[in-house]
Amino acid sequence: MKKLLIMRHAKANLGDAFENDFDRTLSDRGKKDAPEMGKRLKKNGVKPDLIISSPAARALKTAKEVAKEIDYPEKNIVTEPEIYQADIIDLIKVIRNLDDKNNKVMLFGHNPGLTGLVGYLTNQFIDNIPTSGVVQINFDFPTWKQVTQQSGKFISFDFPKNQTS
Repeated sequence: MKKLLIMRHAKANLGDAFENDFDRTLSDRGKKDAPEMGKRLKKNGVKPDLIISSPAARALKTAKEVAKEIDYPEKNIVTEPEIYQADIIDLIKVIRNLDDKNNKVMLFGHNPGLTGLVGYLTNQFIDNIPTSGVVQINFDFPTWKQVTQQSGKFISFDFPKNQTS
């Protein structure tokens, strides 16, 4: 069985006219929400074999903050340029190319691609994965290469303002 945790980056500063979107940093709220979600993940026993992130500053910083909370070595975070500004097709390509030795993978990226990906992979419609939102999808097969439309089972969805966690 393969498990995919999809996390949208934490809230970022809007930036100004001179700042490149790629370099936008986390806002004060994002700096609070990312570790909070990491604590929730740890409490729920989340321990990924691999963390893969967009190299954009806000996504990578979110991945590092969560990694710290779940005791995942920061040096083992893999950046994948394909995730930045990815659409569903790009994200599926990244997932299908994952090494099968990794059974539980956590992917950090951006909307609208991530929200679209959840709907594509499962029969669950989510209007929007908010910043720092995390979705878990399980796949009942041994290889990432089999990931395709509606092949995943929606397991959970959590986000900072969700009070039921």
